[in-house]
Amino acid sequence: MNMYKWIQRIMSEEQTKALPILSFPSVQLLFVTVRELVSDSNLQAMGMKFLADKYDMPASVSFMDLSVEAEAFGAKTIYAADEVPTIMGNVVSNEVEAENLRVPAVGEERTGICVDGVKKALKLITDRPVFAGCIGPFSLTGRLMDVNEVMLYCYEEPKMVHTVLRKATDFIIDYILEYKKAGAHGIILAEPLAGILSPALMQEFSSDYVKEIVEKTQDASFIVIYHNCGNDVGRLTKEIVTTGCKAYHFGDAVDMKEMLQKMPADCLVMGNVSPSKYFRNGTPNMVKNATIKLLESCREYSNFIISSGCDIPPLTEFDNIDAFFNTVKAYNYKNRLMEMIK
Repeated sequence: MNMYKWIQRIMSEEQTKALPILSFPSVQLLFVTVRELVSDSNLQAMGMKFLADKYDMPASVSFMDLSVEAEAFGAKTIYAADEVPTIMGNVVSNEVEAENLRVPAVGEERTGICVDGVKKALKLITDRPVFAGCIGPFSLTGRLMDVNEVMLYCYEEPKMVHTVLRKATDFIIDYILEYKKAGAHGIILAEPLAGILSPALMQEFSSDYVKEIVEKTQDASFIVIYHNCGNDVGRLTKEIVTTGCKAYHFGDAVDMKEMLQKMPADCLVMGNVSPSKYFRNGTPNMVKNATIKLLESCREYSNFIISSGCDIPPLTEFDNIDAFFNTVKAYNYKNRLMEMIK
């Protein structure tokens, strides 16, 4: 599949597309726990298939589990039955540990499970692109050095941060290439921790490394979708665009219309109904109103795809997810009727 043409087709169609980061709620359809899901490639593939069959999305997305890569590097991972795994503590706290940090082979720990899950999903989902998921370089480095300390290290120990970033980036490139080899049509690269950086630090410690990843993985058959749900992303768009990604996905901390004004018109821009406020903790009517408001705000932009602001939590009520898709469907139908009677 030519993904550049896929992007052009999305932007040329009159109907608004909906592509939330929807994967973990599949645990409810599979009757399994999150811990079981993240540890079994068969469950992951079936979960993606169930959601692809249930909802009219232009692509299928894999799981945004930002503990996978850090765990492969040796980080301590905390598992819970119904929550996405998280990382505790650090692996690197000084230059010696940074220099001695071992880069794992793709396939170690759960990285092999995730690649296998996408490979199996591709056998089940053949009517749309399938996107894998991966953490970004600075976000991985932060999990290896402690997310509460890495900002300070950028100022006081920049060489040490770059040492870890180099190893994280090399691993991410190999990991993405393995997804590409498996047949995935793209990757959602999650770099939310970079949202705490200043523009200069963002360029040095994140965007330059993401750009390298893009240059070594993205082509007509495989696109990189940049995700950042950080609070300060609105002031970092110049640095984000330098990555060269073909699509961008933003969280609900930013004004989506303002982001569209700043982003390249030939790239897809996605977001940003709040996954916590509306999808997880709202009501169907709240989801409906938030969705309509966002659609109306961004209606003049053909490169806009309405989405959740980040991944939708596992135990989100399907009534709320249904309300999101039904609202987009009704919005499209209303617009078609308006065109007919003009």
